[in-house]
Amino acid sequence: MSTTTAPQIPAAPTTSEDDRPAGKAPKVRRRGERGPLGKAVAHGVLGIASLVALFPIVWLVYLSFGPDKDDYLHPGGIAGKATFSNYAQVLQHTNFFQWMQSTLIIALGTTLVGVLFAATTGYAVSRMRFPGYRPLMWVLLLTQAFPIAVLIVPMYEIFSELGLIDTYQGVILVNCTTIVPYCTWLMKGYFDTVPIEIDEAGRIDGLSPFGTFWRLILPLAKPGIAVAAFYSFITAFAEVPFASTFLLDDSKYTFAVGLQSFISEHDAQWNLMAATAVLIAIPVTAFFYLVQKHLVTGLTAGGTKG
Repeated sequence: MSTTTAPQIPAAPTTSEDDRPAGKAPKVRRRGERGPLGKAVAHGVLGIASLVALFPIVWLVYLSFGPDKDDYLHPGGIAGKATFSNYAQVLQHTNFFQWMQSTLIIALGTTLVGVLFAATTGYAVSRMRFPGYRPLMWVLLLTQAFPIAVLIVPMYEIFSELGLIDTYQGVILVNCTTIVPYCTWLMKGYFDTVPIEIDEAGRIDGLSPFGTFWRLILPLAKPGIAVAAFYSFITAFAEVPFASTFLLDDSKYTFAVGLQSFISEHDAQWNLMAATAVLIAIPVTAFFYLVQKHLVTGLTAGGTKG
């Protein structure tokens, strides 16, 4: 008995993805991934937006090198006669350093007091349910609806009775009336994202409510505090109506009020104003550099819960 074997058919060669000719298998675009045209448009829009944002700053720096007050009318001629004389004039023949001292005292004082009140109030409203806590938050929000011009007259009378006119303390307190309400809402939203189990663990360990806030919650709230501090500092740094009303002595003027000394009834020294504005930006830039790593985290975390 003989046996026969069927002829074996050779298997078709297999090709892996790496062996496929280029261009045969189209690349599958992942969900949300932009195509080449979309990326080009996005980069173009971002580039234009960056130019729009940077142009005023570059233009201000450029005008600050013009030696004449009317050079802004003929900016093309500044490049041929650029000079640092405006900066020398501002630093040597004005009260620039007194303005800087006053501005930093008021801005840092407002930041310290404002953030302290906003953090404690925001934590109390976030964690405690006391009578009137909801109306309190709405009252704080309502205060933002009043224009500053309406608030100046009554506050001026109150501060005059208290002897706080032409004092740093008075300007710090009056700045807090506009800063604390907003920062309270911001901090309240951030504290809502911190698990309440941390408070309970602090209570189990024997901490008081303030001890829990100071030792456990506050270190976790650094990003939110950084955002509130940055907002408070910038607002107080550039504030004009309160500073120009409550400060009477020119040696206590802030930068925003001191800039008005370059403007008279019939004239304006735009070159000196531009140089002063560039110098003013240095402390703000330094403060932003110190807190910038916490800003994005604080803004996003504070908006996740209401």
